[in-house]
Amino acid sequence: MSVSPDDLRFMRAALALGARELGATAENPAVGALVVKDGVLLGRGWTQAGGRPHAEPMALAQAGEAARGATLYVTLEPCAHQGKTPPCAEAVIAAGVTRVVGGLTDPDPRTAGQGFSALRAAGIEVEADVLARECRRAHRGHILRVSESRPMVTLKIAHTPDGFAAGAEHDRRLAITGLAANLRTHVLRAQHDAIMVGVGTVLGDDPLMTVRLPGVNRQPLRIVLDARCDLPPRSRFAATAAEVPTLVLCGAEADPERRGALEKLGIETVERPLLDGRVDLRAALECLAARGLTRVFSEGGPRVGSKLITQGLADEVLLLTGERPLGRRGVESLAETARQKLADPACYQLVAQGLLGADSYTHYERV
Repeated sequence: MSVSPDDLRFMRAALALGARELGATAENPAVGALVVKDGVLLGRGWTQAGGRPHAEPMALAQAGEAARGATLYVTLEPCAHQGKTPPCAEAVIAAGVTRVVGGLTDPDPRTAGQGFSALRAAGIEVEADVLARECRRAHRGHILRVSESRPMVTLKIAHTPDGFAAGAEHDRRLAITGLAANLRTHVLRAQHDAIMVGVGTVLGDDPLMTVRLPGVNRQPLRIVLDARCDLPPRSRFAATAAEVPTLVLCGAEADPERRGALEKLGIETVERPLLDGRVDLRAALECLAARGLTRVFSEGGPRVGSKLITQGLADEVLLLTGERPLGRRGVESLAETARQKLADPACYQLVAQGLLGADSYTHYERV
């Protein structure tokens, strides 16, 4: 049986469902699933916060006995391994589903096609790789964690039309974007497992790095790249560590007294290798992937942002451009090498652009 327009419509609905808990399901991917028979929706599910239950059992439970003879739409291949929950492929077979429309073959070696194979062996018709591009984008963090041992990184840079992210050293704090762009930032924070910055951002701005949206109670992990543990214990940022999970990635030579002072505030510190005196970004991301993180939102300032781009570690880049130019010298938002790489179509492609109130945005994806 070929893929019909209704199949595509239900798969897009499953993708929208999966996005509901995006940023809250680590270490599991945020999957969406629908159970449909004769065009009637019988059950729906999405990976719940914390990664369990999975989307397929949730949708099948809602459908109940009506799932027999139905079609299951799922954005990622049902898992075939025994983890903290039984294999989803077994649940699909037991439910009596006769057709599965799957979005993407799971690259996790514990599944890697075995889920679809088990379904076919049970006599279930399987249409795989439907809307594969959209599903690959939705599950990019999971894919990168499995294939490259790092999470997906979304880099956000706010700058003035003349290219500055901040004023001069005596005037660093600068309100660049307005309410609509700031709201977009909070939504993106909520859709990621963690928010990462360099210590220079904390020293210059003392940000809270939290999600402040109505109805959002979960806070992403806050991560600071701080080779020497220079994070001030009396900062507003450090003072909120008891309420918001916070991790400092530092070097082995970090001052023990400063490191201890941060830990007393509830800040976890973890040593990572240094590169040119700063925390090695790839080593930092590998550490985060090992902890189960799949999506990291970087607001790390010009230095961290430039290195993420030049090292090929920024998977999505969102440039927010404010309405007013700075009109004087300041801190450039990106190094020239990073600008060149972002403009190179062999490295990044423009996927969206538009207005956010009086500000504008440009969205790139790594090729």
